[in-house]
Amino acid sequence: TLYGRNWGCTAYVPFLHFDACYYQAIDFAIEKRLARVEAGAQGGHKLLRGYLPCPTYSAHYIAHAGLRRAVADYLENERQAVAEHMDELREQAPFKKSDPSTSSG
Repeated sequence: TLYGRNWGCTAYVPFLHFDACYYQAIDFAIEKRLARVEAGAQGGHKLLRGYLPCPTYSAHYIAHAGLRRAVADYLENERQAVAEHMDELREQAPFKKSDPSTSSG
């Protein structure tokens, strides 16, 4: 897996972000036979460039029991909403859908 992140720049150059952060990464991954390019969380523009949504995870310790419960309750609801949104985004993927009726089996 190749992990990419955008750390910003000092000057705006049209299309540089997409070339450096996405297209060059994909070319490199193909050349090196990497199975995956992880472009980072967020960014609806990534879907149009072939990056499908996948869940990300993090771990945190919250010492205050009340806050820990509140965060846990919130995250329980958010997980479902995020999963549903990811399904919606996958439906908009720029890839051709396979047709089971034309499959050679």
